[in-house]
Amino acid sequence: MSDGARGTQWPPPDGEGAGGTQSTRLYGGQAVIEGVMIRGRRTVALACRRPDGGIYRYRERLRSPLLGSRLARAPFVRGVVVLWESISYGMRMLMRSAEVQMPAGQELGSGGNAGVLVVALAAAVVLFIGVPYLVTGLLQRLIVSAVALNVAEGLIRLALLLGYLAAISFLPDIRRVFAYHGAEHMTIHAFEHGDPLTPERIAPYPTAHARCGTAFLLVVVVVAIVVFAFVPRVNVIVDIAIRLVLVVPVAAISYEVLKLGAAHERIPAMRLLVAPGLVLQRLTTRRPDERMIEVAVASLEEALAGDREAEAEAA
Repeated sequence: MSDGARGTQWPPPDGEGAGGTQSTRLYGGQAVIEGVMIRGRRTVALACRRPDGGIYRYRERLRSPLLGSRLARAPFVRGVVVLWESISYGMRMLMRSAEVQMPAGQELGSGGNAGVLVVALAAAVVLFIGVPYLVTGLLQRLIVSAVALNVAEGLIRLALLLGYLAAISFLPDIRRVFAYHGAEHMTIHAFEHGDPLTPERIAPYPTAHARCGTAFLLVVVVVAIVVFAFVPRVNVIVDIAIRLVLVVPVAAISYEVLKLGAAHERIPAMRLLVAPGLVLQRLTTRRPDERMIEVAVASLEEALAGDREAEAEAA
């Protein structure tokens, strides 16, 4: 989980907080299976712990309209672009990390990747859009106001999100992913502050970061409560369709809110804005061990090396 925010990453790069320079703030990423993905200025990098104990390293050139299009970087447009890119790159790197854990010679096909993405998106729609809507539909006889119903729907969605994150945090495999999530944040913190990228210098940093994807999810749910509140209810098909369409502007608005809060987090009012996301990361991050930090560092090193190559080619 988890501005480029995510720079230009979704959710807003973890590295775009108050502590870094303009260049360091362009780095952020996400946890994958036994590893970390880092998105840099022009590179997407991946590092994973192999079953034999070694570290798998991979990087590829970032292909994004955000690198050359002013329109793609415009406020409220950039959020939509990075949302799609984050889903696309994040899923591909997640599947690649899964292949690293498989026996030699085996790999997941591209069709399997697409299938996993479709199933995951469908499950998210059912759980976080369909279920809250249907539950509040049962309350229509008790709650006449459509606004009140829509607000109740948003609160149920928030409760589902918190419950879901709390429930999966008890799974051993997910707890390891959350530990790599913490390692990614800690490594980005150290990089932003100019510290050496060694486990002993990274270890003191917190596992939470203002631009984490978890914070973004929370902002999306809150913004959706406001946006959906005044949407009239027609029938189940029309209402669900409208909510799906509104996901795009809700995500765009949430991106700008999170970006603003993280960029000015030293202002007391902005601290209040980002504080709930930092608290929520207590569910989605864990303190990593030294080997996990080593993997996060390897991923960042690959991103930095790829960016240097791209800059040398462009010079």
